[in-house]
Amino acid sequence: MRHRFAASAAVALAVMLLSACRAPMDESAPPPLPEDVAVVLWQWRSDVAVRQAQVQVHNGTEKPIEISDVVVTDPRFADAATRVVDRVTTVPAGVTVDIRIQLPEMACDVTEGEPTVQLTFVERGFDDRREGPLIDTLGIVSPMHERECRADALADAAAVELASFEPSPAGSPADLVLEIAPTGEAAASIDGILSTNLLTFGDLSGGTYPLGVEITVGDSEPTTVHLPLVPWRCDPHAVQEDKRGTVFPVDVVVDGEPGVIQLAAPEEMRGRILTWVADWCGFGEG
Repeated sequence: MRHRFAASAAVALAVMLLSACRAPMDESAPPPLPEDVAVVLWQWRSDVAVRQAQVQVHNGTEKPIEISDVVVTDPRFADAATRVVDRVTTVPAGVTVDIRIQLPEMACDVTEGEPTVQLTFVERGFDDRREGPLIDTLGIVSPMHERECRADALADAAAVELASFEPSPAGSPADLVLEIAPTGEAAASIDGILSTNLLTFGDLSGGTYPLGVEITVGDSEPTTVHLPLVPWRCDPHAVQEDKRGTVFPVDVVVDGEPGVIQLAAPEEMRGRILTWVADWCGFGEG
């Protein structure tokens, strides 16, 4: 009898352990990141136009680590930010590696928050999900949230876009067309458009080209503005290494609050503008 009891107890214990192994993990509370693994939110200039960023992971341990899933959350995000390429990244000991993430739309009804990151470590074929604060060293999220939510609020009053581009011979300004189409549902003002690090307007030589477009409730007539676009600089590397040259800051006032939105040329237009700059400056292919 004693032997039967011992055998039954052993079987019961095995079943309990197996059940515990199969039980789902507590999804709400992953353990903290390892002490020797540091994470920072980073953004290169080339990331801005495509709304991406980097999670920089520093491996302070003495052996390589492997990371699969990367998930960044923030109350100011409408959804989680996840890695652009679904893969496993190896971070050697003592090395820092950037893992690219796609930033989500902003949650404009939330004004404060801090980013948090979840990393899934892969070791001996098993996944180990950990969580910790993500240090926003450059202060990326707050200005992005403010800028994009201001653009969303402006969209209630008008659709604003770079509608067309007509190149010009060297020495003459090209024609960049800005279209402002009121919705009739809200008021705003579009005060000016700023030069970029590559482009300016006429003989402005940098600074702000005044627009002074007032939009009132009930407006329906679109406004078309022809901008006299010229290169601000003609060094070839400025075109070859361009990241932000066709993203124009625009001064606006929405709900009585002044601020800046960013107006980017569509990708096809961006290519034509950069080709025109090269030809205008004399270092294009022909």
